[in-house]
Amino acid sequence: MSRTAYIKLVPASTKQEVTLEDLKSYFNYYREITSKTGEQLGWEYEENAFPYEIKEREDANGQWFYLKGIKDRYNFILLGVGSEEVEDENGTRQQNFIQIALPETATYGDKNKANEFAKFLARKLNGELHLFNGRIMYFYDKK
Repeated sequence: MSRTAYIKLVPASTKQEVTLEDLKSYFNYYREITSKTGEQLGWEYEENAFPYEIKEREDANGQWFYLKGIKDRYNFILLGVGSEEVEDENGTRQQNFIQIALPETATYGDKNKANEFAKFLARKLNGELHLFNGRIMYFYDKK
């Protein structure tokens, strides 16, 4: 059974729209900061901290890409962007989101790494994170 988590970009978020290119740059930044942690510890931490590489398929039509595991205990994490209409006190508006999906072949390692990366993204964007287990984490100031 595949599972999905969402990062919703609410009005209090730092960005109201994120593209696939933005996601790729966040991924590269995340890999960079984890490798610096390894340098500080004197350990090759980069490949163990987030052992994935970006892969794209032609049939994705610019809507999604996947992270392929480079270690044997990791398979895939799918990342995509989209939007939905939401209704609030000001009427109907478009709300953009980032979708993180785990395919049927995902391992527990994939789920853990996807949760880590989702929390990083939500914190970076001040978003609303809907976790794989249905719980919600708020990374923005509520007014």
